[in-house]
Amino acid sequence: RTMNMAAGSNSFNNLQTELLVEDKQYKYYDLKQLGDKYGRLPFSIRVLLEAAVRNCDGFQVKSQDVYNILDWEKKQENKVEIPFKPARVILQDFTGVPAVVDFAAMRDAVKKLGGDPAKINPVCPADLVIDHSVQVDFHRSQDALEKNQAMEFERNRERFQFLKWGAKAFKNMLIVPPGSGIVHQVNLEYLGRVVFKEDGVMYPDSVVGTDSHTTMINGLGILGWGVGGIEAEAVMLGQSISMVLPKVVGYKLTGNINPLSTSTDVVLTITKHLRQVGVVGKFVEFFGPGVSQLSIADRATISNMCPEYGATVGFFPVDGMNLLYMKQTARDSHQIAYVEAYLKAVGMFRNYNDEKEDPIFSEIVELDLRSVVPSLSGPKRPHDRVPVSDMKRDFQECLDNKVGFKGFQIPVDKQKTSVEFMYNGKQYSITHGSIVISAITSCTNTSNPSVMLGAGLLARNAIEKGLSVAPYIKTSLSPGSGVVTYYLTESGVIPYLEQLGFDIVGYGCMTCIGNSGPLPEPVVEAIEKGDLVACGVLSGNRNFEGRINPHTRANYLASPLLCLAYAIAGTVSIDFETQPLGTDKHGKPVFLRDIWPSRAELQEVERQHVLPVMFKEVYSKITEGNEKWNSLVASDSLLYSWDETSTYIKNPPFLEKMAKELPLPPVIDNAAVLLFLGDSVTTDHISPAGSIARNSPAARYLGSKGLTPREFNSYGSRRGNDDVMARGTFANIRLLNKFIGKAGPKTIHIPSNEQMDVFDAAQRYRKDGQSLIVLAGKDYGSGSSRDWAAKGPWMLGIKAVIAESYERIHRSNLVGMGIIPLQYLENETAETLGLTGKEGYTIKLPLDIVPGQIVDIQLSDGRGFKAKARFDTDIELKYFQHGGILNYMVRKMLD
Repeated sequence: RTMNMAAGSNSFNNLQTELLVEDKQYKYYDLKQLGDKYGRLPFSIRVLLEAAVRNCDGFQVKSQDVYNILDWEKKQENKVEIPFKPARVILQDFTGVPAVVDFAAMRDAVKKLGGDPAKINPVCPADLVIDHSVQVDFHRSQDALEKNQAMEFERNRERFQFLKWGAKAFKNMLIVPPGSGIVHQVNLEYLGRVVFKEDGVMYPDSVVGTDSHTTMINGLGILGWGVGGIEAEAVMLGQSISMVLPKVVGYKLTGNINPLSTSTDVVLTITKHLRQVGVVGKFVEFFGPGVSQLSIADRATISNMCPEYGATVGFFPVDGMNLLYMKQTARDSHQIAYVEAYLKAVGMFRNYNDEKEDPIFSEIVELDLRSVVPSLSGPKRPHDRVPVSDMKRDFQECLDNKVGFKGFQIPVDKQKTSVEFMYNGKQYSITHGSIVISAITSCTNTSNPSVMLGAGLLARNAIEKGLSVAPYIKTSLSPGSGVVTYYLTESGVIPYLEQLGFDIVGYGCMTCIGNSGPLPEPVVEAIEKGDLVACGVLSGNRNFEGRINPHTRANYLASPLLCLAYAIAGTVSIDFETQPLGTDKHGKPVFLRDIWPSRAELQEVERQHVLPVMFKEVYSKITEGNEKWNSLVASDSLLYSWDETSTYIKNPPFLEKMAKELPLPPVIDNAAVLLFLGDSVTTDHISPAGSIARNSPAARYLGSKGLTPREFNSYGSRRGNDDVMARGTFANIRLLNKFIGKAGPKTIHIPSNEQMDVFDAAQRYRKDGQSLIVLAGKDYGSGSSRDWAAKGPWMLGIKAVIAESYERIHRSNLVGMGIIPLQYLENETAETLGLTGKEGYTIKLPLDIVPGQIVDIQLSDGRGFKAKARFDTDIELKYFQHGGILNYMVRKMLD
């Protein structure tokens, strides 16, 4: 699979230089010839510069773009727009299916308008890993894995068949079948090239992905971040990403991690720290002698949670540790040789212990790794870190506090509520703080042998001390790749994990993305009877309210070792220092410190059992798939044959009314407010990925198609069907709409003053021919990158959003769907402007609009205010003027 070099004459071809590696001759662009400025650039900016130099064609990438990046030290302050052409794209199936659906729809549109549909193909390599579909339906049994995979195929046969068609129909696309692993871990262990060599030319690997945690690959020295599915499709079609030249925060690490802390504790500490510093829209680049003490897996854990600390990337330049990792993961020896030779030749290979190599940064922050203590984050946000030593006190404060990110406002007389229930013939009781889910899951941690083996050793020690986990707690282990199972098995810890209830349940994201499956009915009844704040603990990266499970109001991120510890304890309301986990066979108290594995033993077990042969054996079969995948039959046709009866895959309406000519500029006249929202509304709130509630519009639609609730599957699995996804938009049970005053997927239809489901209200407005807008607070659209969080509002008829601030990817996706992102001026909010949401809003954009322009908004009561149009670049304006990025790409193909 190859990526075409930039077309046209490249004015920087004079920089091409030859390099002999072993017995093979290569070429590369020698950026050192650009002068002294290059040697002062942050290493992450050097990757952007190399891509601009190599792809400079005078059209998409101009000479001035190269000089702007080279002059980063000065230009970073000016919000200069630059193009970036990544080397490849990576997708997972939840976001990958709608991307392939859009490609199929674009082929139809191109044919309809008289063009050649065969032109619609990925231009650069695109890898799609199926990892988001498997759910924890079965657990605590040795056949749980087999049963969950069978359920996965039963629910997703149509989707998988469609993806198999896509793998055949589109060139340059690799599909990794279900059951292989988690996308970012497969990317780290197998797909990541570090350095590309195409047509004899070497260049740095770089990637964008349709998942915000694509950033994990920065731990391997590969520049990459998450983009909207819509933007990823443009890159796949050969377009550059338009971005503002970022500031780069240097994050200096010193010291060593103390023996009781893990890489999970480090990343939770960094996440809270950088949230306080404020790095949204910036690159973070790690440096300092402490980095050399971190393994690639440790670095990948830190890079993985980049979206949680708000940066675009958390980048670790390549050093000697990368070469060791490539050897450990069975990369080809010549590949390792040319990676080292090229990166040293081009000035992108680091020695973290040499201060003379430190580049210039926009600002520098520092962390002494010795200060990191065991931690969790929660109960509702990834950056709300809590030291384990403070956990009991912090949870009590959360019970007392007003409802919010750190509060549940449980009346004092209800805080001791305890509910008894029967489970498997025995009586149990739960109260506030009781653990009902404990999941070792997510590429954040499953890619790291030290914490996975650490959990296994802790399980062994716990079993030997006679400890156990209550059977009603939903425990699960979902490794990020087959390699994890391989080394856990070889090290002999699997039986101990199984005895504690942590049987392997599947190879996918599972609990981390809300696929935790149902809790036992008696547990649910007890939670509801006592109105309990039940808890989940998971080794994941996100714990937004309503994401993990509808019945766990508090969810904490933790290392795999702490997931085990809290499962054994059965509650988060415990002080591990003074309270035992239980008693041993002799009635003697057992404390967490008694079963915590030593760093020395852990390192020895990892040295013995994490071997290159494991990676080679597992990944040599990565595309083969299992029997169920191989039995799927897919068509060889150029155009997809849409099944009108399908509730999974449907031809979307985005290009239905498209003509060859540009549409007239949109006018928003007297629009109604569909929703009046507050701060931190996430893409989970806007476009849920979890289960479909039985009383929701989506459920009613599926029921009308003859499906039973058991067949509903999840929203994420139905992203290829716009009818379902439109009805699921703003359907999260935790959505707080100021029109309603309490959590729920409802709104007020203003003309009638009726309360109804959001979709139903939108349909009522559509029938009356009225445009819609949304009012929101800070960080609108934070969380996972979801194209349906923009497509869904488009389907509802939303023409604009007015917010205090936006998450980067979501704002870009809104533009990509032709929705106007407007931002209140500084120090202004809906509250300061006295907005009630009951007004009509008229928004007219000037014909000669420029990025960041201030526009007038007129209200139906005669008042008005100004807002900033968040079209941040010229190319975003072009997408908007075409009616969206898909329309732009189709017209471009026709030209």
